[in-house]
Amino acid sequence: MTDVLPSPCSRRPDALRCRSVQGPDELATHHRIRRAVFVQEQRLFDGDDRDSHDDDAQVVHVLGFVDDEPAGTVRLYPLSDGVWKGDRLAVLPEHRHAGIGAPLVRTAVATAAAAGGRRMDATVQAVNTTFFVHLGWTPVGEPADYLGVLHQDMTIAL
Repeated sequence: MTDVLPSPCSRRPDALRCRSVQGPDELATHHRIRRAVFVQEQRLFDGDDRDSHDDDAQVVHVLGFVDDEPAGTVRLYPLSDGVWKGDRLAVLPEHRHAGIGAPLVRTAVATAAAAGGRRMDATVQAVNTTFFVHLGWTPVGEPADYLGVLHQDMTIAL
């Protein structure tokens, strides 16, 4: 018998939720999810994907939950003149069909807008371009190699 995953539409309205991390334990969970996806699964980084942005007080680390279980992350931070950067969007493999990716992106966009942002930029893996376009983002330029994987610059007005 094959397991059938419920579609995002059949979930309880509160089954998917996203918010900024609360405390050091949730920040550790945020980093654990990123490491599982970007280091262990995709092998984009050796050992850890953290960089200088992670230590910046202006960075917002977001966790996405599926049925109260941590399932995904996104990170965002201001660049300059109302421009924000979104990156490190990661969803654990067992939650990729739950529909948490879109709420994570929407939370990042709404958070940047609420902080006075006027635009958000991101560099996403090229295979995810259509997903971002569906959420209102626009590709900028042509895809290019980043860490050995084709990536697409994207932007959205806030």
